[in-house]
Amino acid sequence: MIYPDSSFLISLYSLDVNSAEAAKAMSGIGGEFVITPLADFEVVNGLEQRVFRKEISVARAHMGRERFDEDVEAGLLRLVPLPARLFARAREISERTTATLGTRTVDLLHVAAALELGAEYL
Repeated sequence: MIYPDSSFLISLYSLDVNSAEAAKAMSGIGGEFVITPLADFEVVNGLEQRVFRKEISVARAHMGRERFDEDVEAGLLRLVPLPARLFARAREISERTTATLGTRTVDLLHVAAALELGAEYL
């Protein structure tokens, strides 16, 4: 099981400096790609942020969302519910790491989700 990070997904669904590597990784890794509603939301918001920053057009953002939604619908990305222990696990990780690493809340939530879902790769 692979839990793709939202920044990876944004690069996959909108052209940027990391898009080629993201596409290569997506095609070169075997396994099930699992996302949560958190990643789903972050992809949509990330594409809209790219429009705001004038990195992509509204039309490109719309195309990226459509391709993303199609891949979820086709099962290439499996959308699963947030794990019940997500916030508790994220808090545990935060208590151990944030003072040293300065981790952001959303990053802790993604790491906790990947761990709680049993993902082999993040």
